[in-house]
Amino acid sequence: MTCFVQAEPYPYPYNGDLRPENTALIIIDMQIDFCGVGGYVDRMGYDLSLTRAPIEPIKNLLKVLRQKGFYIIHTREGHRPDLSDLPDNKRWRSRQIGAGIGDPGPCGKILVRGEPGWEIIPELAPLPGEPIIDKPGKGSFYATDLDLLLKLKGIQNILLSGITTDVCVHTTMRDANDRGYECLMLTDCTGATDYGNYQAALNMILMQGGVFGAIADSKALLAAIEGVESPSQPAYSVSL
Repeated sequence: MTCFVQAEPYPYPYNGDLRPENTALIIIDMQIDFCGVGGYVDRMGYDLSLTRAPIEPIKNLLKVLRQKGFYIIHTREGHRPDLSDLPDNKRWRSRQIGAGIGDPGPCGKILVRGEPGWEIIPELAPLPGEPIIDKPGKGSFYATDLDLLLKLKGIQNILLSGITTDVCVHTTMRDANDRGYECLMLTDCTGATDYGNYQAALNMILMQGGVFGAIADSKALLAAIEGVESPSQPAYSVSL
């Protein structure tokens, strides 16, 4: 039975093969450092409401996808406690904006593994058995075993959520597309520190007929998933 999400610029996935067995939700970097008071983003002076906006939509989506047996993966960006995996230029840039990676802050050392700020926020805490990918860079594939986990699980479709839309989520989507995964960016389940950048990141996906995949909100995805069991349920059309 085929299943399509009413997405833009094309119904997702391209082949209509959307099942719990071949689809993963990746929740990217929903950490205290990125959406909590005193964390990395807060120290840089950005509006936390923008990076916290995806929390409730992701919570609602998680409840359904967990019940239906979809593969759930979480990621955390952070560096080794001795900072041996932190490039000099990355640390230099972070210090220019007043939030030096590895420097002490209200949530412990900024973006350092094992520190309070590095942890995933309690609202979206992983359940036992849900993999956590610890990554030193922006993309979730770089220097991690994410691709191996997905391939061994038989995953073909990736649903992308988390923060930030224009940096870590977009980098992961581009890398996934290059590896042959069919990608869907969930527009209400992701956010950026600048709303203009958020919109631009979505627009980039729409180019060339969906150059990296497609976009839709979580309501459209849930309508399609429920349609697998209840075909009469109406689809939800995304409009940006």
